[in-house]
Amino acid sequence: MNRRSLLRALGAGAAGTVLAGCGVPAAYVEPGDRAGHDSSDTDHRLHFANWPLYIDTDDENTSKRPTLDAFSKRTGISVTYTEEINDNDEFFGKISPALMNRRQTGRDLIVISDWMAARFVRLGWVQEMDRAKQPNVAKYLDPQLRSPAFDEGRRHSVPWQSGITGIAYNRKRLGREIRSTSELWADDLRGKVTLLSGLDEAFALLMQGNGADITRWTADDFHTMCEQVEKRVRSKHIRRFTGNDYIKDLSTGDVLACQAYSGDVIQLQADNPDIEFVVPEEGAELWAESLMIPNLARHKRNAERLVDHYYDPEIAAELATWVNYVCPVPAARDVLASSKDEETAALAEDPLIFPDDAMRQRLAIARDITAEERMDYAKKWNAIVGL
Repeated sequence: MNRRSLLRALGAGAAGTVLAGCGVPAAYVEPGDRAGHDSSDTDHRLHFANWPLYIDTDDENTSKRPTLDAFSKRTGISVTYTEEINDNDEFFGKISPALMNRRQTGRDLIVISDWMAARFVRLGWVQEMDRAKQPNVAKYLDPQLRSPAFDEGRRHSVPWQSGITGIAYNRKRLGREIRSTSELWADDLRGKVTLLSGLDEAFALLMQGNGADITRWTADDFHTMCEQVEKRVRSKHIRRFTGNDYIKDLSTGDVLACQAYSGDVIQLQADNPDIEFVVPEEGAELWAESLMIPNLARHKRNAERLVDHYYDPEIAAELATWVNYVCPVPAARDVLASSKDEETAALAEDPLIFPDDAMRQRLAIARDITAEERMDYAKKWNAIVGL
């Protein structure tokens, strides 16, 4: 399962949706009840839960993680690192009983997609971080990621990595360029286009193709987008809806163009230079997966120090060379550019890791789907997708 997957059907996701909707009054945790006893001064450890394949590893021993090891060596804080997050809703189901019942989760730091992070913030399930103790975050966090609608001022969250949802296509097989979302609907792409199956992953780019401002999109924008997609499903223009399996379809040529994530395409291009990634002229979605400290975490201060560690440009650069997503620390670009290794230095010029100014002007962070909207919108979208 991929890092960006979510509602595959109302089944697994429904419990979380209901909880975030009519269950909010019972589940909501007041600010004064979120902090637990912090043992960081005497207990030099923390538990960090992340997604698989989302951190640097040693070439000769994949159980070693150089950037984490550097943190432990510098601070004396040992890190229990678990790759236990395979799906946002699945992880929500795993830790929500503890959070809604005011119990410890056993984790001091987690990484979840921003649409799910929005739910945690609304429910009061995560603690504010002390930015006075995070000078690197304060100084180096990408300005474009500093204040998403769900967490103004990034008080409860800090991006681990960022990315772009845009369009990938095989230029050689298609025989032309794609520069606009509307070009996906050209006759020569009938039956050769895929869209992402997850509502939160798919909707923003499609709305942008209609000229909508995704930072403040409306119900009319949503329903217009759904009607258009439904029509293209009926006409068989859209081949199918996918998770990360679009990678295989694009590689084999079964699909010529698709919604895609920037980080995936960087990896595809290493094997097939004919694959291109496009931020459409109308715009694309900039998203993040963020670090958060759950309520009652026993090592909050240690967790804050680890977050700040990853905002040191040297450390951020080392991580960026491994994960190939948009680096949330723009200053890491200069670190990579100065590398004596040509391949590493070339990453500094990759706009899918460090977007240039022209690309940034076409990127926007979508407002999240509210608790009140989610049930009806998910039901409508899943009916179209066939979930």
